[in-house]
Amino acid sequence: MTDGPKEIEILIGMMAKLPGLGPRSARRAVLHLIKKRSLLMAPLSEAMQRVASRARECINCGNISTADICSICSDESRQNGEICVVEDVVDLWAMERAGAFKGRYHILGGTLSALDDIGPDELRIPKLAERIETEQVTEVILALNATVDGQTTAHYIADLLEERVRVTTLAQGVPIGGELDYLDDGTITAALRARKGA
Repeated sequence: MTDGPKEIEILIGMMAKLPGLGPRSARRAVLHLIKKRSLLMAPLSEAMQRVASRARECINCGNISTADICSICSDESRQNGEICVVEDVVDLWAMERAGAFKGRYHILGGTLSALDDIGPDELRIPKLAERIETEQVTEVILALNATVDGQTTAHYIADLLEERVRVTTLAQGVPIGGELDYLDDGTITAALRARKGA
């Protein structure tokens, strides 16, 4: 095998590690990139290098940003006392896509899981408790996925914050076992508006 194909196989192998891409899809994607090398591959490579050198977690909420504090946390118009708690960045992006929430977020980085030995300290739960004290928070909205681990985490946080702040959860429209990233904007908006006490 020549150097060229070996390098291409390495690229295919790396692409196949991405979520949603298996070996066959990765092969098709790489072949497409090679065919459109000047239009896609070179700009993609440059964009990836920029993101690799600049992307970081917001030290406040855990969002992905290119600054220490993300644009949502630094937006003074979003200082309305509401914090929406989500599992991951992709859930924050889903909420933002719906455009229904105008407060700030807190990304846990996962959910509590006894099987995987993930407790509160492995997540950003202590940071959430700290934010309640320092940011004049009036309401915490638990927008966690309707899975067993998601609901266990929601109950833990609701108990932790009881009597310190109003805690609500998303209501109608979010099916049991559903994940926010797969819901349409209208469903997310309806669930946010119909939130209820945890």
